[in-house]
Amino acid sequence: MPALIVFCTAASPEEARTLTEALVGEKLAACVSVVSQVHSTYWWRGRMERANESLLIIKTQSGKFTALARRIKELHAYSVPEILAVPVVKGNPDYLKWLKESLLPSPPRKRGSRGVAGTGFPPSRE
Repeated sequence: MPALIVFCTAASPEEARTLTEALVGEKLAACVSVVSQVHSTYWWRGRMERANESLLIIKTQSGKFTALARRIKELHAYSVPEILAVPVVKGNPDYLKWLKESLLPSPPRKRGSRGVAGTGFPPSRE
């Protein structure tokens, strides 16, 4: 499946955190980077509006897009959330491999296993 970068703005840092945790936690995204204090100017219901938002940069695969967009719509405060996908044409092969592997179903955890704390970043290879 080809990799995608999906852009989505959130009304607040709290909403960005909620979306991020849901998308990564449900394996709809391998990683979400949040850029806070994005200043947006846009048309809404015939008026020019301005807002301070958080920008989510979501790394996923094309096969996850429909479910990802549906989940964003379920959780989002806006009636028409920004959900824009751009295909990844080229990238670091190691990162793209990690992205693909991150979105595979998790194997059952062994009893007593802690796993790696999820931050959206792959574990160190050290």
